Amino acid sequence: MSKVIAGISMSLDGFVTGPDVTREHQLGEGGEVLHQWLHEPHPRDTELLAGMRDGAGSILMGRLSYDLAEGDGGWGDGGPAGQVPCFVLTHKPPAPETVRAPSVFTFVTGGIHSAVEQAKAAAGDKVTAVHGASAAQQCLTAGLLDEIQIHLAPVLLGSGTRLFEQPGGRFQLERVQVVDSPNATHLRFRVIR
Repeated sequence: MSKVIAGISMSLDGFVTGPDVTREHQLGEGGEVLHQWLHEPHPRDTELLAGMRDGAGSILMGRLSYDLAEGDGGWGDGGPAGQVPCFVLTHKPPAPETVRAPSVFTFVTGGIHSAVEQAKAAAGDKVTAVHGASAAQQCLTAGLLDEIQIHLAPVLLGSGTRLFEQPGGRFQLERVQVVDSPNATHLRFRVIR
């Protein structure tokens, strides 16, 4: 069965975006530094990213992440990982004619449990990758998250969107991997239930 893994780039002070997120600045002011490991990768970053891409069987994301990137055609004819099925948590799906890649995106209105169930079924033996802070928090709070991957950028942003603003309790983690590069320290934790 598919593992549910949240993977996200984060500043040392806990922000996954800078302040003032807009469609034009999807990572907020100054937030692009969080993704330096993706845009100017070191060989260790490249190896890690290849493993993540090859292992993804589905993606679970929030509606804000979808709207920010898809609204300007940011992913073209696929999702954040190409043709990998994406399940978008939402209260109201967009009009079908506005969805650029209807074969990739499924809009789930039944809540986090339904979204995870559908994403895991689509992923098969591969990973369900959780994209975005809100979706990660919801999975963690609901007891549906198996692992957390943090790509810790060597920067303090000072403000923006926090990954764990209100995690809904105390959670014990077990560190299972550390990979360092000049761009980021990649940390992988198992959520202990």
